[in-house]
Amino acid sequence: MAAFVESFVEVAGIVALSYLGIKALWGVWQTVRVYLLSGPLQLSVDFRNYAGKWAVVTGASDGIGKAYAEQLAARGMNIVLISRSEGKLKAVAAGIESKAGVQTKIVVADFGSTEIYDNIKQELEGLDIACLVNNVGTASPTYPDFFLNVEDKLNDLMVNVNVMSVIKMTSIVLPGMVQRKKGVVINISSTSGAVPFPLLTTYAGTEAFVTHFSRSLAIEYKKKGIIVQTVTPGTVSTNMSSNQPVNAMIPNPGSFVRSALKTVGLVGVTCGYFAHSFQLWIVGLFPQEMFATWVLMPTLQMYKNADGKMTQQKKQK
Repeated sequence: MAAFVESFVEVAGIVALSYLGIKALWGVWQTVRVYLLSGPLQLSVDFRNYAGKWAVVTGASDGIGKAYAEQLAARGMNIVLISRSEGKLKAVAAGIESKAGVQTKIVVADFGSTEIYDNIKQELEGLDIACLVNNVGTASPTYPDFFLNVEDKLNDLMVNVNVMSVIKMTSIVLPGMVQRKKGVVINISSTSGAVPFPLLTTYAGTEAFVTHFSRSLAIEYKKKGIIVQTVTPGTVSTNMSSNQPVNAMIPNPGSFVRSALKTVGLVGVTCGYFAHSFQLWIVGLFPQEMFATWVLMPTLQMYKNADGKMTQQKKQK
């Protein structure tokens, strides 16, 4: 009996180590395939095949949304830019038309409201939409902070902008893609939705929704010819991140989107950028609750305290 148990434990150990080894090698291969081989070997979706068709980008006046609009336009796609600032939209549209020589259309919409979607649907009617980028998003200006310190109207705003926009825009654009049996939906989430994220509770919760909504949608519509990708960036130097300085871990929007577009059609859920994938892999080595309790919570509290002191000093000057 003892010999049997010893043999069983030995076999189980070999199987477990083999599984972990294969999983590690698969992860390395996926990383190489997505970030190193996708461009040179043209493994991802070639958006040049959609030249002359339309891409719709929400939150297109700044940051990641603007970069998606510019880079899809550079591949020959016409662009519908949707955001709340008409002046910024006109400037971005003019720049795209001048540089890429494609058509643009702007739709002014404040995604903090749920009364905008009938007008958006009307503005998009008749367009052959090949790509939808659900990028618009917002976070509470008081973050990081405890949930009860965040005003209800700010929670409502985050739900409307981060969640309802994805549901409503997808419901407007997806039927045409299904009818044509071809299309790409790119939903921008966040790494904050991948693990418990104290002091950014509502924001992280809305991003987790986007991730799970997108993954489920991808399974539903894969056989109908639709690619649904979830992009979960870490920190990118944008207005939402207070335009943090660009470094090896924090890309500018152009560099981030250039990397992320190479992954479309290769992987359903991706950080879109190697450094962000590496960061999330490191986080995944720890139990999520432990990492959130012992790393994220103290770090964000220190940031909150430091930011509060800076604000107080500014008031005193």
